[in-house]
Amino acid sequence: MSPTESPENQSQTDSITDGILQTLRDGSISVVATLIESANSAASIGAKLLICDLPAANRTIGTLGAEQLDRAVVAHAVQLLESNAETRVVQVKEFAPAMADWSEARILFERIQREPRLVICGAGHVGASLARLASLMGYRSTLIDDRAEFVNRKMFPERNIELVAAENWSEAVRVAVDNGHGVSVAIVTRGHSEDEQCLRAVISTDADYIGLIGSKRRTNIVLQRLRENAATEERLKKVHAPVGLDIGAVTPEEVALAIMAEVIAVRRGGKGGSLSAWRWEPKSGKRERGKEWKG
Repeated sequence: MSPTESPENQSQTDSITDGILQTLRDGSISVVATLIESANSAASIGAKLLICDLPAANRTIGTLGAEQLDRAVVAHAVQLLESNAETRVVQVKEFAPAMADWSEARILFERIQREPRLVICGAGHVGASLARLASLMGYRSTLIDDRAEFVNRKMFPERNIELVAAENWSEAVRVAVDNGHGVSVAIVTRGHSEDEQCLRAVISTDADYIGLIGSKRRTNIVLQRLRENAATEERLKKVHAPVGLDIGAVTPEEVALAIMAEVIAVRRGGKGGSLSAWRWEPKSGKRERGKEWKG
């Protein structure tokens, strides 16, 4: 039996698999670190370390073969989480230069979390367009409305769109969002009261993103009502209101695009600006390559 097939390694693999499944059940985030290259004689290529419950990182499963290396990898996994990267291959000397024996070793980091989810409160024109667009982009969506005829399966044949006819807005939203891990929430209902019920249900969760549709006046009214009912400023500041990026959207489909653009920007750590903006920002008085200056 080869070292990689030993009962000890098999047990470690099973434990890591169980840890990954638990991560997906809990809706938390973990990172798997795999040793893919090393000249160190003590190295076991293919060894894995699962860093659980990020960003706290208070539990690990497995080992890469050295306690000091494991600690350095855990610290780097937290940085990976902050960067919003899905995978990354890094040499140890890039994040732990003092570890000379492992400096040339290469580690594959892989982020583990549920597929992205979007909970949409309100199945009017914008909500319906948003659900369809999210479906095309690989999101598993939950579309909620208290009007059963607006969440009819004939209108939404896409199987990754869950339809919920709510008898009670707060309860339906609370069940759909759960603890909020890996979940974005777009509140696009038809009125102040419905907005407030939905926002109240999610404001205390750890949702990745919360957006509220409406004018500045309308959204301020809703936020003020929550403020008067003990919602903290820290929580309220996380609400994107009005929802979406400013792309000059007019139609429901364009509004949906603006919302999805902001959801993705938050998820990926994007800034939401124009990628060509650098062309029109001269540095040190020098002309940017390819740019035409006009006197």
